[in-house]
Amino acid sequence: MKELVVLSGKGGTGKTSLVASFAALAKNAILADCDVDAPDLCIILSPKMLEIKDFIGGKKARIMHGHCTACGKCEELCRFDAIFYDGPGNGMQDKTFRIDQQACEGCGVCAWFCEEHAIEFKEVVNGKLFISNTRFGELVHAQLGIAEENSGKLVTLVKEKAKEIGESKKSDLLIVDGSPGIGCPVIASTSGANLLLVVTEPTLSGIHDMERVLHLGKHFNIPSAICINKWDLNEEMSGKIEEIASRNGSKIVGKIKYDRVVIKAQVNKLSVVEYTDDGVAKDIKKVWSNVRTLLS
Repeated sequence: MKELVVLSGKGGTGKTSLVASFAALAKNAILADCDVDAPDLCIILSPKMLEIKDFIGGKKARIMHGHCTACGKCEELCRFDAIFYDGPGNGMQDKTFRIDQQACEGCGVCAWFCEEHAIEFKEVVNGKLFISNTRFGELVHAQLGIAEENSGKLVTLVKEKAKEIGESKKSDLLIVDGSPGIGCPVIASTSGANLLLVVTEPTLSGIHDMERVLHLGKHFNIPSAICINKWDLNEEMSGKIEEIASRNGSKIVGKIKYDRVVIKAQVNKLSVVEYTDDGVAKDIKKVWSNVRTLLS
């Protein structure tokens, strides 16, 4: 099973819209949305949930107020400003300490040094993993909780589950909608990829972020290809992108023109190639054809 990872280096370049169209055009593919902080592929694909699992990515501390003597050692040691002296009283103390669960980084220092053993340090649910069915096949996606950590670990879990399902169904291709940026979740998204498709736009920030993703792919020895979205908004910048691609040994697999029909398709919860056969849909189909050639 080949693996295509679609990245952008930044949000808003049209990466997810392109993945949705790829899902419509692909045959016998499994889908994975690895943007676990803000998954939105499901908005277009309208998935039906088949399975929901808790994601336990780490531990957090919690003060047991009945045992707390309000000595203040935990607040003194906390380097994340997560402990406050406004917890409930316990009959012995008017107030005790409280740990803000969103601010807690799960280092465990407070629990380790509490002489009264008044702080428990237990595994917590950091998010949810979903296995869903769509009109184009199965989709594995996830949602990290608010202010939770370990997004890279959750991305890895999403990919492992998608590969497991793909292998069981003898899928030909895993299409991964990666997260923006070049951080931990993006690195986890690229693991095992056969090709990175970098979706960029003809702006200075678009070029800057595209170059960061290209360097990331080069570091991990993963071939990269480039798609220029809304290329006709700035033809001079589009030309610069082609020059950069040539210097980096990356192939331009297509250029997609700006078209308001993309927004209309999203409003109707459809991929662009489902919504229309003309205009921008032809550009997307050309990109898909070139990508399939690189993967073959």
